[in-house]
Amino acid sequence: MIYLDNNATTAVAPEVYEAMQPYLSKYFGNPSSPHALGRHMKHAVEDARIEVASLIGAADPKEIVFTSCGSESDNWAIRGVLATRPDKKHVVTTLVEHEAVRNVCHQLEKEGYDVTWLGVDGNGELDLEELRNALRADTALVSIMLANNETGVLFPMREIGHIVRERSGAVFHVDGVQAVGKVPIELKSCNVDLFALSGHKLHAPQGVGALYVRSGVELPSFILGGKQEEGRRAGTLAVPNIVGLGAACSLARIDGDHTLIESLRNQLEDGILEGISNAHLNGIADRTKRLPNTSSISFEHVDGQSILAHLDDKGICVSTGSACHSSSHTASPTLKAMNVPYSMAQGSIRFSVGRYNTEEEIETTLDVLPKIISKLVEMSPTAK
Repeated sequence: MIYLDNNATTAVAPEVYEAMQPYLSKYFGNPSSPHALGRHMKHAVEDARIEVASLIGAADPKEIVFTSCGSESDNWAIRGVLATRPDKKHVVTTLVEHEAVRNVCHQLEKEGYDVTWLGVDGNGELDLEELRNALRADTALVSIMLANNETGVLFPMREIGHIVRERSGAVFHVDGVQAVGKVPIELKSCNVDLFALSGHKLHAPQGVGALYVRSGVELPSFILGGKQEEGRRAGTLAVPNIVGLGAACSLARIDGDHTLIESLRNQLEDGILEGISNAHLNGIADRTKRLPNTSSISFEHVDGQSILAHLDDKGICVSTGSACHSSSHTASPTLKAMNVPYSMAQGSIRFSVGRYNTEEEIETTLDVLPKIISKLVEMSPTAK
């Protein structure tokens, strides 16, 4: 199997699995228990908290709260902020957010909130002047992702945070799920109040995430119950998964394999764009403004689901876009916002490279893919 769908989820790293093992067998205590076994579990959680804080450049490990996933972190951040500001009914976000943000904002509109949806240009980039003009006295929250999960386009988090601070009293929330472990992040030097991440995007197990809550930001509990996480999130902590997240963050921080990943992505992207005539890149061509592992490429007049199925038959795993909407036969909201013509958007494939891919796998994909596209173009009634 050749796995090129690392933006959907990643394999648990061997180092992460090894770190988790004792907490799936020998160490089974409740970290809230006062006895020795409970204290050992609590210590493991705090060690993981330090690792997460170090990877994203938080000023204090206490700013990290463990959650079940990125979607929970995003929901908690948005709903929590609005709960503390009942007199402010305006939210600013973008048309290209992940469903965990976009669908919450659609629901907010049904509840009477005024949501400003910022657009993007054909490269998938924001117009920061549009952001400036959108901010108002009653803006409670600005929620903008760091990296688009489909195209890999990076948004200027530092500059956005400066604009939010300069032009409003809004809280700034960032969905950083797709970026953590792939690009440098230093939150203590940015005007970011809330930052969501998810373990399974960086070789930790599925089922664990975190929310960075900047010191001084008020955020009521999203889950009520016990006093875990200093009263910020109730529920017995999933210690094995939290240990795994900490190990994954440590691995991402000390193991500099990003250059290799970027090299493989570039080899794949160049080979496709140079070798397949109806292939078009989605997102800005300047690779410094995209995640180092991601290529979104449209194959004009070809159906993306058909491409995916043929690649799957060859043992190659890819996505037609975000895994959260890959079953849909409509153009993704991101490509719609970029005004990608439907004849191209319907044939969009996201290739996302990871630490365990090899040059041989990229070469195999570049050998297989052109034959598949050629066959599908011949069959396409719109390509005539």
